[in-house]
Amino acid sequence: MDNYFDLTGKVAVITGASSGLGADAALAYAKAGADVALLARRVEKLDAVKSEIEKTGRKVISVVCDVTEEESVKTAIDTVLNAFGHIDILLNNAGVAVRGGVDSMTVEEWDKSFDTNVKGIFLASKYVIPQMKERGYGKVINIASVNAIIADKFDMFIRHSYNSSKAAVVGLTRGMAASYARYGITVNAIGPALFESEMTSSTLFKSEEFLTKYNTMNPAGRPGNRGELNGTVLYLSSDASSYVQGQFIIVDGGGALV
Repeated sequence: MDNYFDLTGKVAVITGASSGLGADAALAYAKAGADVALLARRVEKLDAVKSEIEKTGRKVISVVCDVTEEESVKTAIDTVLNAFGHIDILLNNAGVAVRGGVDSMTVEEWDKSFDTNVKGIFLASKYVIPQMKERGYGKVINIASVNAIIADKFDMFIRHSYNSSKAAVVGLTRGMAASYARYGITVNAIGPALFESEMTSSTLFKSEEFLTKYNTMNPAGRPGNRGELNGTVLYLSSDASSYVQGQFIIVDGGGALV
């Protein structure tokens, strides 16, 4: 039987690859046979992830990139194309979670969410999609959030700009999927729930009250563990999902069901 999850010969680009779910996904790509380009802002963090991937024997480069700045993204994608010649997979993972409700947030805080979570996907896709269209093949995976469809009523965890920007990611995914399917490009989104990462370990995971409530409400009774998102990422990045288009797959232990 064919190994539909084999990524040998593929080139994967991951934004927000310096830590957390992005770093985990990058290593999973390498273990599946792909060569990897790591994009993020922090050089020292990127280099640490790069060292781990080098141990797999796959080719890997790290490129400093701010997904909110067009010239930075364009330069980064040009660097990847010069190094590998093509891009097969784009994992739009860079994101931020800004706390606050519409009655208390500043315009700058609101814009920060949309600049990173939505504009960042637009810019990376803008410079990757054209060569995918030319080659007639591509896999684009956008990391949204279960918070695109559910929200938290507890005051200390209200994140209105996060909710709305992640919902926008789902809408953008559907639009891109419909437009680019004819070119052999699949575009799908993933909606993780709570996973421990650099972004959540200093906030959500430090609140015993929040974790108790989360675990009580979630059918799985716990947050996601490191690596539990990788299967969905690999599925949507491989030929196993060749006829899957414009979907929003929630990985949340069943939390959205209740």
